[in-house]
Amino acid sequence: MGQIEEVKKKNKLLAMIIRSDYAGEGVDFITPNEYSQQLAYMHHPAGKVIDAHIHNLVYRNVVMTQEVLFIKKGALRVDFYDDYEDYLESRNLFAGDIILMISGGHGFKVLEEVEIVEVKQGPYAGDYDKKRFDGVKDEQIKYT
Repeated sequence: MGQIEEVKKKNKLLAMIIRSDYAGEGVDFITPNEYSQQLAYMHHPAGKVIDAHIHNLVYRNVVMTQEVLFIKKGALRVDFYDDYEDYLESRNLFAGDIILMISGGHGFKVLEEVEIVEVKQGPYAGDYDKKRFDGVKDEQIKYT
């Protein structure tokens, strides 16, 4: 069974990393119900039928953007910050890894040519969607 890593500051969860070797059986909702972005891992045998369905219209009030990155190729360093823009730590992601950015801030450095699929709530609001700030310098990087 592969890993699910949590990135925290004290008891506040900033991100969840689902490593490429994570495995399980059936349907496993990795995120709690209160998250605006839900992640489920699914593993079914050949021949399993998932009933045809339509999703009902359900009003949801989303006030904080959470995003999911799927690393298709390459390597990416993720730098984590708290809500006050203070640098905390970094983690490296590789092809097949998935990360859910839950809270706090983040920045990235491409370590190897990378291909990423990003999923987040829309519509994207451009410059209104995020506050940019100066990130950590390479010589200050720390891994835990």
